[in-house]
Amino acid sequence: MDEIGGIYQMIVRVGEYSFHFNLTTIKMTWIVIALLLFFGYMATRQRHILPHTLQVVGELVISQFYSLTESALGKERAKAYAPLIVALFMFLLISNWLDIFPHMEGPTTDLNTPLSLGLMGFCLAHYAGIRAKGFKGYIKTYFEPIAFMMPMNLIGELAKVISISFRLFGNMMGGSIIILVVSYLIYSLILPPFLYAFFSLFIGTIQAFVFTMLTIVYIAVQVE
Repeated sequence: MDEIGGIYQMIVRVGEYSFHFNLTTIKMTWIVIALLLFFGYMATRQRHILPHTLQVVGELVISQFYSLTESALGKERAKAYAPLIVALFMFLLISNWLDIFPHMEGPTTDLNTPLSLGLMGFCLAHYAGIRAKGFKGYIKTYFEPIAFMMPMNLIGELAKVISISFRLFGNMMGGSIIILVVSYLIYSLILPPFLYAFFSLFIGTIQAFVFTMLTIVYIAVQVE
């Protein structure tokens, strides 16, 4: 186990290869998962016709994203994909909000997290496309409108992963850098706490929503 630039890493060597694991990101990811499980338990523990606050929040998020997924993918596909979409949004939201707490670093400030989620969305979209069109119909889309456009279409699909991943990572990391610079300039008197709240709550919510909506759109494009 090594510490590089304040980042705790676990290095696993397999023959000539070595794999680096960011222990801070792994720890914060499990904290986010634990918080989501706790929220789910508390929101569903005592369900009533007149719901309590956590039940209202949970039902609101689920109903809104289920509606968005249904409008983009149709009623039948929404039943399959809406739970994952809701889970993705909630994970990103809590991850982005963690930066507001001292000594906490959201998993999304590590490029590996948004990149992994982008790859997950990419694989999910293409899996949905193969199921909807069949393998031959799916491959055919890469040769449209004319055959020699296939390399460009392929590059365009791969670029979507990079675009969605770096957009989330760039915004969250950029916010952290701005807060750090301003903190040194004015000695953490007034503005840094405000910036923490702004970037972690407002920008974090927007980025979680955008990332989730782009995932829905990518799936919808593949199943058309």
